[in-house]
Amino acid sequence: MEPQVVIAWVESIREEVTVSEACAWLGIARATYYRWKAAVETERTDATVEKIRQLCIHHKFRYGYRKITALLRAEQRINHKRVQWIMQREGLQCRVRMKKRKATGQPAHPAEHLLKRQFHTEAPLQKLVTDITYLPFGGKMVYFSSILDLYNGEIVAYSIADKQDTSLVLDTLNQLPKRTSMLLHSDQGSVYTSQAYQAAVKEKALP
Repeated sequence: MEPQVVIAWVESIREEVTVSEACAWLGIARATYYRWKAAVETERTDATVEKIRQLCIHHKFRYGYRKITALLRAEQRINHKRVQWIMQREGLQCRVRMKKRKATGQPAHPAEHLLKRQFHTEAPLQKLVTDITYLPFGGKMVYFSSILDLYNGEIVAYSIADKQDTSLVLDTLNQLPKRTSMLLHSDQGSVYTSQAYQAAVKEKALP
Protein backbone atom coordinates (compact mmCIF):
# COMPACT_ATOMS: atom_id res chain seq x y z
CA MET A 1 0.00 0.00 0.00
CA GLU A 2 1.65 3.20 -1.20
CA PRO A 3 1.46 6.06 1.36
CA GLN A 4 1.14 8.68 -1.39
CA VAL A 5 -1.87 6.84 -2.89
CA VAL A 6 -3.52 6.43 0.52
CA ILE A 7 -3.06 10.08 1.42
CA ALA A 8 -4.39 11.29 -1.94
CA TRP A 9 -7.45 9.04 -1.63
CA VAL A 10 -8.23 10.04 1.97
CA GLU A 11 -7.86 13.74 1.12
CA SER A 12 -10.22 13.31 -1.84
CA ILE A 13 -13.05 11.98 0.40
CA ARG A 14 -12.46 14.16 3.46
CA GLU A 15 -15.73 16.04 2.90
CA GLU A 16 -17.70 12.79 2.99
CA VAL A 17 -16.03 10.71 5.71
CA THR A 18 -13.67 11.23 8.60
CA VAL A 19 -10.01 10.21 8.59
CA SER A 20 -10.80 7.52 11.19
CA GLU A 21 -13.52 6.00 8.99
CA ALA A 22 -11.29 6.04 5.90
CA CYS A 23 -8.45 4.40 7.83
CA ALA A 24 -10.83 1.72 9.13
CA TRP A 25 -11.91 0.89 5.58
CA LEU A 26 -8.26 0.57 4.53
CA GLY A 27 -7.29 -1.43 7.60
CA ILE A 28 -4.58 0.94 8.80
CA ALA A 29 -4.19 2.76 12.09
CA ARG A 30 -5.04 6.47 12.23
CA ALA A 31 -1.56 7.14 13.66
CA THR A 32 0.00 5.35 10.70
CA TYR A 33 -1.92 7.56 8.29
CA TYR A 34 -0.71 10.75 9.99
CA ARG A 35 2.86 9.43 10.13
CA TRP A 36 2.75 8.74 6.39
CA LYS A 37 1.21 12.13 5.73
CA ALA A 38 3.92 13.94 7.70
CA ALA A 39 6.65 12.07 5.81
CA VAL A 40 5.08 12.80 2.42
CA GLU A 41 4.60 16.48 3.25
CA THR A 42 8.25 16.73 4.35
CA GLU A 43 9.32 15.12 1.08
CA ARG A 44 7.13 17.52 -0.90
CA THR A 45 8.53 20.49 1.02
CA ASP A 46 12.12 19.39 0.35
CA ALA A 47 11.32 18.96 -3.35
CA THR A 48 9.66 22.39 -3.47
CA VAL A 49 12.61 24.05 -1.75
CA GLU A 50 14.98 22.47 -4.28
CA LYS A 51 12.77 23.61 -7.20
CA ILE A 52 12.75 27.16 -5.84
CA ARG A 53 16.52 27.08 -5.36
CA GLN A 54 17.10 25.88 -8.93
CA LEU A 55 14.75 28.52 -10.36
CA CYS A 56 16.55 31.28 -8.43
CA ILE A 57 19.94 30.06 -9.61
CA HIS A 58 18.76 29.59 -13.21
CA HIS A 59 17.39 33.15 -13.34
CA LYS A 60 20.45 34.52 -11.51
CA PHE A 61 18.43 35.74 -8.51
CA ARG A 62 16.69 38.39 -10.62
CA TYR A 63 13.16 37.25 -9.70
CA GLY A 64 11.24 37.91 -6.51
CA TYR A 65 8.84 35.50 -4.85
CA ARG A 66 5.85 36.52 -6.99
CA LYS A 67 7.62 35.61 -10.25
CA ILE A 68 9.01 32.39 -8.75
CA THR A 69 5.49 31.50 -7.58
CA ALA A 70 4.15 32.01 -11.10
CA LEU A 71 6.83 29.70 -12.51
CA LEU A 72 6.11 27.03 -9.89
CA ARG A 73 2.37 27.13 -10.56
CA ALA A 74 3.04 25.75 -14.03
CA GLU A 75 3.83 22.44 -12.26
CA GLN A 76 2.07 22.52 -8.89
CA ARG A 77 -0.40 24.35 -6.68
CA ILE A 78 1.38 26.59 -4.19
CA ASN A 79 0.61 29.73 -2.21
CA HIS A 80 2.77 32.81 -2.83
CA LYS A 81 3.19 33.35 0.93
CA ARG A 82 4.73 29.89 1.24
CA VAL A 83 7.17 30.66 -1.57
CA GLN A 84 8.07 33.95 0.10
CA TRP A 85 8.66 32.18 3.43
CA ILE A 86 10.87 29.51 1.83
CA MET A 87 12.93 32.08 -0.08
CA GLN A 88 13.46 34.14 3.07
CA ARG A 89 14.36 31.07 5.15
CA GLU A 90 16.81 29.75 2.54
CA GLY A 91 18.36 33.14 1.71
CA LEU A 92 17.10 33.07 -1.88
CA GLN A 93 15.76 36.60 -2.13
CA CYS A 94 16.02 38.57 -5.35
CA ARG A 95 19.36 40.30 -5.75
CA VAL A 96 18.85 43.24 -8.10
CA ARG A 97 21.95 44.72 -9.62
CA MET A 98 22.25 48.26 -8.36
CA LYS A 99 23.30 51.05 -10.65
CA LYS A 100 26.90 52.01 -10.09
CA ARG A 101 27.31 55.37 -8.42
CA LYS A 102 30.29 57.42 -7.47
CA ALA A 103 30.86 57.03 -3.76
CA THR A 104 30.85 60.21 -1.68
CA GLY A 105 34.40 61.30 -0.99
CA GLN A 106 35.77 59.00 -3.70
CA PRO A 107 36.30 61.11 -6.84
CA ALA A 108 36.04 59.14 -10.07
CA HIS A 109 38.87 59.33 -12.57
CA PRO A 110 37.71 58.08 -15.99
CA ALA A 111 40.64 56.85 -18.08
CA GLU A 112 41.21 57.19 -21.79
CA HIS A 113 40.20 54.16 -23.84
CA LEU A 114 43.66 53.00 -24.93
CA LEU A 115 42.79 49.50 -26.12
CA LYS A 116 40.48 50.76 -28.94
CA ARG A 117 39.41 47.22 -29.89
CA GLN A 118 42.98 46.26 -30.80
CA PHE A 119 42.85 42.88 -29.09
CA HIS A 120 45.78 41.19 -30.83
CA THR A 121 49.06 41.03 -28.96
CA GLU A 122 52.41 39.37 -29.75
CA ALA A 123 53.47 38.37 -26.23
CA PRO A 124 52.06 37.56 -22.79
CA LEU A 125 51.30 40.33 -20.27
CA GLN A 126 51.06 43.10 -22.85
CA LYS A 127 47.30 43.65 -23.07
CA LEU A 128 45.04 42.71 -20.16
CA VAL A 129 41.32 43.16 -19.49
CA THR A 130 39.58 43.08 -16.12
CA ASP A 131 35.95 42.74 -15.04
CA ILE A 132 33.66 41.53 -12.24
CA THR A 133 31.24 38.63 -12.72
CA TYR A 134 28.26 37.71 -10.53
CA LEU A 135 28.21 34.03 -9.58
CA PRO A 136 25.39 32.23 -7.73
CA PHE A 137 26.92 30.07 -5.01
CA GLY A 138 24.55 27.95 -2.93
CA GLY A 139 21.91 30.33 -1.67
CA LYS A 140 23.86 33.54 -2.16
CA MET A 141 25.72 35.59 -4.76
CA VAL A 142 29.50 36.01 -4.84
CA TYR A 143 31.63 38.31 -6.97
CA PHE A 144 34.47 37.07 -9.15
CA SER A 145 37.05 39.72 -10.11
CA SER A 146 39.48 38.59 -12.80
CA ILE A 147 42.25 39.87 -15.07
CA LEU A 148 42.56 38.11 -18.43
CA ASP A 149 45.58 38.13 -20.74
CA LEU A 150 44.46 38.76 -24.34
CA TYR A 151 47.53 36.92 -25.64
CA ASN A 152 46.16 33.46 -24.79
CA GLY A 153 42.91 34.02 -22.85
CA GLU A 154 44.53 32.99 -19.58
CA ILE A 155 43.25 34.43 -16.31
CA VAL A 156 46.42 35.75 -14.70
CA ALA A 157 44.82 37.09 -11.50
CA TYR A 158 41.52 36.68 -9.70
CA SER A 159 39.74 37.29 -6.39
CA ILE A 160 36.39 36.16 -4.99
CA ALA A 161 34.36 38.01 -2.35
CA ASP A 162 30.81 38.29 -1.06
CA LYS A 163 30.58 41.98 -1.93
CA GLN A 164 31.66 44.19 -4.80
CA ASP A 165 33.90 47.00 -3.63
CA THR A 166 37.29 48.57 -4.26
CA SER A 167 39.13 46.10 -2.04
CA LEU A 168 38.01 43.24 -4.32
CA VAL A 169 39.57 44.75 -7.45
CA LEU A 170 42.65 45.88 -5.52
CA ASP A 171 43.25 42.32 -4.35
CA THR A 172 43.14 41.21 -7.99
CA LEU A 173 45.34 44.04 -9.24
CA ASN A 174 48.01 43.43 -6.59
CA GLN A 175 48.58 39.92 -7.98
CA LEU A 176 50.14 41.42 -11.13
CA PRO A 177 53.89 41.95 -11.33
CA LYS A 178 55.25 45.47 -11.77
CA ARG A 179 55.80 45.89 -15.48
CA THR A 180 55.75 49.14 -17.42
CA SER A 181 54.70 47.65 -20.80
CA MET A 182 51.34 46.21 -19.66
CA LEU A 183 48.06 47.79 -20.75
CA LEU A 184 45.09 47.09 -18.46
CA HIS A 185 41.57 47.76 -19.74
CA SER A 186 38.41 47.93 -17.61
CA ASP A 187 34.99 49.52 -17.81
CA GLN A 188 34.32 52.89 -16.18
CA GLY A 189 32.64 51.43 -13.08
CA SER A 190 33.10 53.20 -9.77
CA VAL A 191 35.46 50.55 -8.35
CA TYR A 192 37.84 51.02 -11.29
CA THR A 193 37.68 54.82 -11.37
CA SER A 194 38.03 55.20 -7.60
CA GLN A 195 40.94 57.14 -6.19
CA ALA A 196 42.40 54.08 -4.46
CA TYR A 197 42.33 51.91 -7.57
CA GLN A 198 43.79 54.60 -9.82
CA ALA A 199 46.62 55.15 -7.34
CA ALA A 200 47.39 51.42 -7.32
CA VAL A 201 47.38 51.34 -11.13
CA LYS A 202 49.88 54.22 -11.27
CA GLU A 203 52.06 52.49 -8.69
CA LYS A 204 52.34 49.51 -11.03
CA ALA A 205 53.04 51.88 -13.93
CA LEU A 206 50.05 50.61 -15.90
CA PRO A 207 48.36 52.91 -18.44
